[in-house]
Amino acid sequence: MTAVLLLVALLAGLVFRHLGYPPLVGFLLAGFIAHEAGVGEIETIRQLAEIGITLLLFTIGLKLNLRELAQVQVWGTASAHMTIAVVLTVPVIVLAGLFYTPLALGSYSAAWVLAFALSFSSTVFAVKIFEQRGGRSLLYADIAIGILIVQDIFAVCFLVFTSDELPSLWALGLLVLPLLKPLFTRILDRVGYGELLVLFGVAAAFGAHELFELVHLKGDLGALLIGVFLGNSKKSKELYNSLVSVKDLFLIGFFLQIGFYGLPSAEMLLVALALSLLIFIRPFLYFILLTGFGLRARTAFLCGFSLFNYSEFGLIVGAIAVSSGMLSSEWLTTLALAMAVSLFIATVFNTRVYELYNKNSDFLQKFERHQRLERDKFSPLGDADCVILGMGRVGLGAYRRLKKQFGDSVVGVEQNLDRVNKLTQNGYRCIHADASDYDFWLDSKLAERRLLFVNLSSHQENLNVVSLAKQFNYKGALAVISRYPDHTTELVDKGCIAFNLYAEAGRGFAECVLRRMKKKQVP
Repeated sequence: MTAVLLLVALLAGLVFRHLGYPPLVGFLLAGFIAHEAGVGEIETIRQLAEIGITLLLFTIGLKLNLRELAQVQVWGTASAHMTIAVVLTVPVIVLAGLFYTPLALGSYSAAWVLAFALSFSSTVFAVKIFEQRGGRSLLYADIAIGILIVQDIFAVCFLVFTSDELPSLWALGLLVLPLLKPLFTRILDRVGYGELLVLFGVAAAFGAHELFELVHLKGDLGALLIGVFLGNSKKSKELYNSLVSVKDLFLIGFFLQIGFYGLPSAEMLLVALALSLLIFIRPFLYFILLTGFGLRARTAFLCGFSLFNYSEFGLIVGAIAVSSGMLSSEWLTTLALAMAVSLFIATVFNTRVYELYNKNSDFLQKFERHQRLERDKFSPLGDADCVILGMGRVGLGAYRRLKKQFGDSVVGVEQNLDRVNKLTQNGYRCIHADASDYDFWLDSKLAERRLLFVNLSSHQENLNVVSLAKQFNYKGALAVISRYPDHTTELVDKGCIAFNLYAEAGRGFAECVLRRMKKKQVP
């Protein structure tokens, strides 16, 4: 039956991908279909989901910048949003109990607890959206992840205070974990790049998870922290890449399990829809808060819409409240449906979020403050005629070659400010900007340049730039890196000069060897 469930999930994911939506919407629908058809077991699916969430938090830790959490736009926004969201949600919950008796609450404190649980956004959804959109390393994604981590800290505090068991005294022993970081990194350096690397990552994530559970702390917090410890090591990028597919596979269980809470009655459906309507306040509330803290309108807009949903934490709190008699069991089904609807709505808007911002940028920019964060500014291009979008390893190679051909008319564009500063110090002409930023294209007149060399970290990011080039009616040469044959075909069909990095690597290697043999006069 599990095989049938996976087949249903695959077919549903394919259908929604064909329709232009992320496959996760299909996984949500597959969960409801499977439950009604009696296919699959909730416990098995829940275990798959828990594995996926643990690996997700571990990989987030590998990429997490702790400096983000300390900035006021992160913890200040998370705290203010939670306060406002709770106050707005309590009346809806109380009215739901008056409207439908089985949802009646025993006390007003239960309404506050439930509203607190519904103030969270889904980490799983946000990360999946960033990956599919191709913007995981951008500023708005970093800030959104930071807000979600702060919410997780609030969640841990809540679970500790409401748990029947307080953290064990042995939890103090976890303070020595930072001292063990050299040992962890030494092991990581020696595992190589194959299956041992994957095994190390899985063992580290679940070892930390179980260690925290043993001392009565949230296990997922342990997975996150061990990821943070390993995040600055030399092989953290390779470790992250080795776990991405494994994590994605198990996270399918997260979306499937929501449907297994069952279909609600008509009254419960109306309550779930009423709760779902509340999420429309979220992106605008986040937008006002983030622009108030000095972020650009685009950054605040994209960040707010990525948090445009309910979190799985609402179901966890709901289950605890039901077991303690604070809520009726009908609330779990209602919460599950509200979460599912919120994910559907959020997916539709996030699929078109760039388009929404581009059409309304003039109005949205009126909310910006004059003083902006340094990381959220972009620099002018000057008179550069050849622009390299993405200064990674391939971008640096292209920069050196084009520099010989075109001299000072070549400039690199990089979204990572620390990398920009490092390259500038080393003599490269490089500016800080996001290549897929509509405002940057508009202000820098990027469409008037002779050559754009696009070399971003994912195919989707490259396509975002190609879409902007078409929108701005770009007439110059648009050269784009690809990694797979179908990606190359897609780029060529869009009028780009496509270069398949993997297919051309052998030829480039051979040419390099022949040049060096000629210099050494090797027969």
